[in-house]
Amino acid sequence: MAAGSTAWSIEQRRAFTIGLVPALAVLTAVTLGPAIYLVVISLTPLTPIHPGSGLDFSTPFANYRQALFEGSFDHSVWLQCELSTITVGLQTLLGVAVALLLNSESRFMDAVRTGFLVPMVLPPIVVAIIWKILYTPDVSPVYAMLGAFGLRPGALITSPVWALPAIALADTWEWFPFTMLMVLAALRMMPNEPIEAARIDGASAWQMFWYVRLPFIRPALTVAVLFRLIDSIKAFPLIYVLTNGGPGQVTEVTNYYAFIQTFNFAYWGYGAAIATLMVAGVFALSLLLARLGAVAPDDV
Repeated sequence: MAAGSTAWSIEQRRAFTIGLVPALAVLTAVTLGPAIYLVVISLTPLTPIHPGSGLDFSTPFANYRQALFEGSFDHSVWLQCELSTITVGLQTLLGVAVALLLNSESRFMDAVRTGFLVPMVLPPIVVAIIWKILYTPDVSPVYAMLGAFGLRPGALITSPVWALPAIALADTWEWFPFTMLMVLAALRMMPNEPIEAARIDGASAWQMFWYVRLPFIRPALTVAVLFRLIDSIKAFPLIYVLTNGGPGQVTEVTNYYAFIQTFNFAYWGYGAAIATLMVAGVFALSLLLARLGAVAPDDV
């Protein structure tokens, strides 16, 4: 009997291996292939103007030196950090607050939760068009309402001061439901015993959140922040539709700067180097956040 069970286990593992190998091979080719090619061309001065430049490895780190010592790249990284900090911070605070408000059982709350998910499932380009309309004074219902009260502010997306916060607001509206959903799922799985014990001890609402609920939802919150941090670097559609990197360069974050260098100026090798640096930065940040999230609440 034991021999038959062992033989069955071996056959089962073999079947799983045979079934997984083709899928893993395709996945590896689809993901690692382009990534390796990106790194390779980042070591060349590739440009379509000179097709043979893709095989020129005489100065392999010239693109990286140019990026690290060029003021425009440093400026784009600073703008990206600023945008990511604002959006992830707002999405985390708003997502946690709304999740706490919606953490109850009722049909009405189910409908409200569904309504909050609408911005997240809209295509990014549709979200960008919606906010383009809202930010355009001539057609915006918001500006029309403000005008009825005698208030006539200028267009936010054409202001050097408010263009980046305007993009952050649109991105927050689109993606805070993701954090809300993650936190709400964690809250719904939380046992009632710690909450009841805290109530018996006379804990206030703030103490209940900080000492009881927050330690429990912390892993889910860490995952949500990690995903949103990575996605905040991909806020390309909003910038492309709302500001096109302007006014001037005040919204030219790193991925948009790479887009301009690659497709506007045809510096493909340089654009690949910027993209490689972005991937390395995201990977380092992901590792850091994963390590911070792995620390147990009792160890802090």
